[in-house]
Amino acid sequence: MEVRMSHSVLVAVIACSYLLGSIPFGYILVRMFEGVDVRSIGSGNIGATNVARSGRKGLAIATLVLDAFKGWLPVFLVLKLPQIHASSLAQLHTLAALAALTALVGHVFPVWLGFKGGKGVATGLGVFLALAPAAALLALLVFAITFALTRYVSLGSVLAAGFFPAFVYWLERKTFPAPALLMCAAAGLLVILRHHQNIARLWAGTESRFGTRKA
Repeated sequence: MEVRMSHSVLVAVIACSYLLGSIPFGYILVRMFEGVDVRSIGSGNIGATNVARSGRKGLAIATLVLDAFKGWLPVFLVLKLPQIHASSLAQLHTLAALAALTALVGHVFPVWLGFKGGKGVATGLGVFLALAPAAALLALLVFAITFALTRYVSLGSVLAAGFFPAFVYWLERKTFPAPALLMCAAAGLLVILRHHQNIARLWAGTESRFGTRKA
């Protein structure tokens, strides 16, 4: 039996998506295998790029995969589990976009680490792939091209996050209602805002390229 998008459904989606998104895998893995707080390394970020600075590329890959998965999972569940389906396709896409944005907020502001989390790149990739795969792949292509040309992870991330809402609008505007499109834009903007220090360093010409020791 389908359930309309009641307040209880909204609260459940927000709570579960946030809690899944807030699991700090980078922090957990480095603490577990290295006995070190990843926040004391490099940039102090809990994401895969900074985990790589611990010297354990395997942990960085695991962080990337798990951070993406925790973003993908809540959106996938909203889209696939019949007990939380909305009463229309438009409501379903709105609910999925809400799960995507909330999971991303969880990663950026995790309750477990005093609301000081990562920049949302891997988790953003996960939520984007679940929500709008074609748009996410185009955004990933933007990242790959930018990174290949510049070796700046931050620049690639910012451009990909900025282009994603545009790609969603281009590809999904006939099926995504305005609230869903706005939440996609908010998710992209959140990732960009979390890179404000990187943007300042890029502007000043002091941003480090991937593979350098400096954060």
